[in-house]
Amino acid sequence: MVAVSDETAVSHEMRRAKARAQSSHVTVGDVRHTDTGEVTIGCSCGMTLTNGPGWSVDEHIRLHRAEARYLALSQVAPAGMPRLIRVDPDRLPRTD
Repeated sequence: MVAVSDETAVSHEMRRAKARAQSSHVTVGDVRHTDTGEVTIGCSCGMTLTNGPGWSVDEHIRLHRAEARYLALSQVAPAGMPRLIRVDPDRLPRTD
């Protein structure tokens, strides 16, 4: 019998969290172009991803997916684990 350490269990939980985030945030539907130059596409989580004055819709997709992975991993990370960044609550994505 192989003993499972706490480290293995945490790593497993973090891998599962990352996989859940990836499968919950995929683009759906068609890319839409408006007369005003806006480009949008939906995410399977319900959020509409769009371009802006200083970013492309592709950049918004990449940021959205990265934020989803970060939030999912942060929720299962062990308490006290050192972090690279500190996110102010007003900078987190809206969940409404």
